[in-house]
Amino acid sequence: MMLPGLLYLFINNYLPMAGLVVAFKNYNARKGIFGSDWVGFENFKYLFKTTDGWVITRNTILYNFAFIVINTVLAVLVAILLSELTAKFRTKIYQSVILLPFLISSVIVSYLVFAFMSAESGFLNNTVLPALGLEPIAWYNEPKYWPIILIVVSAWKTVGYNCIIYLATIVGIDRGYYEAASLEGAGKLQQIWHITLPLLKPVIILLTMLALGRIFYSDFGLFYQVPQNQGALYSTTNTIDTYVYRGLLQLGNISMSSAAGLYQSVVGFILVLGSNLWVRRLDKNSAIF
Repeated sequence: MMLPGLLYLFINNYLPMAGLVVAFKNYNARKGIFGSDWVGFENFKYLFKTTDGWVITRNTILYNFAFIVINTVLAVLVAILLSELTAKFRTKIYQSVILLPFLISSVIVSYLVFAFMSAESGFLNNTVLPALGLEPIAWYNEPKYWPIILIVVSAWKTVGYNCIIYLATIVGIDRGYYEAASLEGAGKLQQIWHITLPLLKPVIILLTMLALGRIFYSDFGLFYQVPQNQGALYSTTNTIDTYVYRGLLQLGNISMSSAAGLYQSVVGFILVLGSNLWVRRLDKNSAIF
């Protein structure tokens, strides 16, 4: 029974790892992956010598850090609120509504955002801002607004999925703890603080460490599709992934793109090991290994 799953895992996850050698070669389609000339670490200079290197690294790390903190807090909060509902039918409806944005394509999300922020026909410029007595804003020409916009869109899209994971953990908590706390006079907030959150801690730590492993990656659809690839917004929307993609389109250099992917993977692997070691020292039972 394990053979089909192991075979898929090998073909999909491990076999392609041989292609990482492209990061150290000057790839030539005629010569193939293993026949192309070795260039060592020349392809990695593309990321470190570029004048945009600091900007894309800063954006990638800070956005992901904000996503981890804000999305985790919101997901835990929503999961706790859903766990307090007693009507199962209502709970299922709320779960479906919250999870729906996660299932929507990034392209569709970009059109939804455009419907709100279009300079000519957007809901904000034509309805909300005039009602507040404010002038219309050219959202796609103003980089300063986009850190908040991207954080809000990311939270709207991903909190539902993380919420389901936390909710499943909360549902599995022995209700005897809450009954005993209630008999002792503990209110809802005290029960959440002293029972729910401590028992959620291992799951929160696990998901946070996994997220740290991808802190050098970015949601390509969020940073490329949602801002409509507007050049005026590059200072606040350009990340490592979008920068490499644009470079690949312009230069057609597969080796440089492979080098960027390997760099992101290695850094993510180191961060997971480092964060796991740190957690292991604080609380051995909460570590992954």
